[in-house]
This record gives sequence, C-alpha cells and structure tokens, in this order.
Amino acid sequence: MSSLSDIPLSVLDLAPVSAGSDARAALRASVELARYTEQLGYHRYWLAEHHNMPGIASSATSVLIGQVAAATERIRVGSGGVMLPNHAPLVVAEQFGTLEAFFPGRIDLGLGRAPGTDQRTALALRGPAGLSADDFPQKLRELMDYFDPAVTGPVTAVTAQGYGPPIWLLGSSGFSARLAGALGLPFSFAHHFSAENTLPAVALYRDSFQPSKVLDEPYVMLGASVLCAETDERARYLAGPSALSFLSLRKGRPIPLPTPEEAAAYEYSPIEESFVADRFDSQIIGSPETVHKGLDKLLADTGANEIMITTMVHDEADRRRSYELVAGLRAAA
Repeated sequence: MSSLSDIPLSVLDLAPVSAGSDARAALRASVELARYTEQLGYHRYWLAEHHNMPGIASSATSVLIGQVAAATERIRVGSGGVMLPNHAPLVVAEQFGTLEAFFPGRIDLGLGRAPGTDQRTALALRGPAGLSADDFPQKLRELMDYFDPAVTGPVTAVTAQGYGPPIWLLGSSGFSARLAGALGLPFSFAHHFSAENTLPAVALYRDSFQPSKVLDEPYVMLGASVLCAETDERARYLAGPSALSFLSLRKGRPIPLPTPEEAAAYEYSPIEESFVADRFDSQIIGSPETVHKGLDKLLADTGANEIMITTMVHDEADRRRSYELVAGLRAAA
C-alpha cells in the first residue's frame, strides 16, 4: 500500500490571479513558488491550461513552463495539461521538443481532451475549421509520431524528433483512463474536481493497462486540492475564496480569487451552501494532522503512485506556507 513517506509529492499550479492583483504578479508568483517547492523537495511542477478565466493566468502553458524550468534546477516541469483539441499536434510537438532540448530530462507533456474553457473561447482557439475532442486518439498518435525519429512523413517537426518528453494522459472520467491503459502511458486523474469518478477511473486504467516501452506497470498520479494551515479553522477560512471563485465559475461569472474577508462575508443561498459543502468534501483542508489523515486515506483508497497538490488561496504567503507544511508531513512520515 502506498504511504506518504514513500511516494513523490508534486505541484499543480494555475497561476491564480487574486482580487486586487493582476496576471503579471500571478505569473511572477508562480516562478517564485516553483523555486520554493523545488527547495522543499517536490518532484514535479505542472502548469494547467485554462482560458478566459479572470482568476487564472496559466493560459500560455508552454511559455510559462519555459520560464519555470529556466528559473529552477532539478524539479521536473510540465503541463497539467495541454488541452490537445485546442492545438495542432505539430505545434505542440515543436513547442515541447524545444523545451526538452533546452531542459533535457526535466520536461513532462501532460495531455487532456477537455477545452479548458467555455465553448465560445474554445471556438476562438480552434478556429472555424475546428478541432474536436472526438479526434483525440488520432491527434495523440500524430503528436507521438512527430517525436519518433523512426517515423517519416511529408512533415518533420525538426525540434521534436529525438526530443520527446514523457507523455501523460490526464482525465476526469473513464475515456482517458482506458486510453492511457491501452497505450501503456502514465495516467493523471483530476481527483480535485471529479472525486466521484476517481475510484472507477483508476480501476479502469489498471484493468486496461498494457505494458509498453514506456511503462511495465500502471502509474497513477492523483491531482488533489490540499490546503494546510496551523489549525483547521484557519485552513477553512483560507479555503473560502477558492470555494466562492468556483461557485462563480459554475454560475457562468468567473472572477479573480477574492479575499478571505470577501468570501466570509458572502451570503450563500441554501443551494449554494450545499454546492460549497460538496466542494469541500472532495478537498483535503485543515491542520497538519487533518491533512496527513486525508492524504493517508486517499492513498489507502486508491494506491496512487504520486500525489499532485493544487492550492488556491488569495495570499501567496499562505500558499507557500501550505506547501511547506505538507512537505514537512512527508519528511516526518
């Protein structure tokens, strides 16, 4: 059984934009957080692709990955993930081949099939001809072929051939779980926003797994929303902005990450209170003792090989402190 003492801990960053701040400050904070979490011993630092969301600045994912990799020395840096239907496979291959050439052995290419945004923005990204999530397996194969020097064709991704980073499939349902298993690729599941599907998807991935030149055995990484503070009360207070921001997104009115005071003052309707309670139930929020118990339970339930932690709080000092406390739990374990 996996335990906190013997699995890697990693970071998923959305470059949150807080109320009263801006995208420039958020991007600079992400680079500084990457440096700090590297010092704390975290294994990977992944950046998510989202668009048209006032509270998230990680939209130009490959550009941000390059900045983070240049500012760090050892930590693996990658995408959590690139939403492949938004991009031509050739472009992704050239971008990530270039990153791998600059930072050999440190780049990960995590791929998803969701738009990472609303449908209108997805259309703006993909153009009138459109790219479809239904074509994901074919686009994935095209992308993988660009990295393979043995595959020849009319188009060559010069910066990609021979510079292929490890490819991960990301998912929040069974589709990518089954595909990752069939291809023998590592699988990262978004437990932080699809907790009800975690156990079925992980089981499906393992049941579907076929050994490949990449992996002999299944490898599962779970994305988990974790917030650790000195006390349970303090952690719940700091989690308020994330809950209110997510509620606003679900209502179709995305906002920058509010302050804890703004979140505490918001008057939730009974339906909204139920929504936020469900949201909190899928997260691990609390004191070091509470977080340790939550992570242990997640590992016991899933047997995950790695946990990737995302922490959304208004103040950057609180975010750094949370990652520091969680790193201390692993050291103590």
